[in-house]
Amino acid sequence: MTLHSSDFGPALIRRIGFLLFPGFPMACLTAAIDTLHTANELAGNQVFSWSLITETGTQATASAGVPFSADCSLAETDAIDCLFLLSGPEAGFDDPASGHGRLRYLARHGVILGAAAGGVFPLARSGVLSGRRCAVHWSFRSAFESAFPDCTAVDRLAVRDGPVHTVSGAAAMFDLTLELIENELGEAAMNEVACMFQHPVPRSVSARQKVPVLQSGRTVDQMPPAVKQAMFIFSENVETPVGIREVARMAGISPRQLERSFRTATGLSPGEYYRRQRLKTARQMVRYSWDSISDIAHSVGYASSSTLTLHYRKFYGITPVQDRKQTFLPDTGIPVRNRPAADRSAAKAVTFASG
Repeated sequence: MTLHSSDFGPALIRRIGFLLFPGFPMACLTAAIDTLHTANELAGNQVFSWSLITETGTQATASAGVPFSADCSLAETDAIDCLFLLSGPEAGFDDPASGHGRLRYLARHGVILGAAAGGVFPLARSGVLSGRRCAVHWSFRSAFESAFPDCTAVDRLAVRDGPVHTVSGAAAMFDLTLELIENELGEAAMNEVACMFQHPVPRSVSARQKVPVLQSGRTVDQMPPAVKQAMFIFSENVETPVGIREVARMAGISPRQLERSFRTATGLSPGEYYRRQRLKTARQMVRYSWDSISDIAHSVGYASSSTLTLHYRKFYGITPVQDRKQTFLPDTGIPVRNRPAADRSAAKAVTFASG
């Protein structure tokens, strides 16, 4: 297996730190440490070590509500080869100047920095990802690209760009960890560890992410060639919508053929699929960015926020402003779903600007 990489020669990584933010995805953590633990047992000694780190050294609660005690604070972090940031896309440091500065300090002193799932957001805010390529999960890629235009989001399971490793999600973290084991212990050991978890065919982490097709049990890569090509064209033309006739021409078929193929594959017309795809992109930005609703509307091809709101409410049963209020706890940017139930009512009393 090889990471989608812009440099050559894998660096050996044995001592790994995991920087946990409130609401981090627990699966990304357990996918790594359970796999490394199994490799240690197979090797008969502690080849790999790991530590749990938080900004201040206090415990962090995962998105599933499970608390994890920290081994140390970020300021105390030392003697590691790599530091992975684990968080949702809304996460950030309580003291950004100190937190970002510490990440840049570690990078200057040879520590490989990485991020899994939404951890790319706080990593990008530190400036470490500026000018680099990174793996960003499809569910918040649009929000990431809007917030960080100086970074290049890549549709891969994982990406290594120099001394920065990024991983799109929990299963991809498992695949990346298998690669670390292969680099250190060899292919046979990696294969045995994979089979211990009944994962006998490790994926190349340079593979593309699986993206679900709207209203379908299939993924985009399983679509007929012309439909898949049209979906790609739609995804690349969100801000300035392109006509269906032009899409058919670019896909090499007639508009009538595209209509039939699309309905057969998805149950939707090309135009309806395109509208829903733009609304899906808008929802990413509503939930994972602080762009005004007006700016979001323009970025997904709507002339005004009122038109977007009309279509958004029709499809999701809620307005963009209401969706944002129910997603985040105001003043903290922390998702309401990750806060104690007693705190959630606070979000309902605050009105967000609609732009």
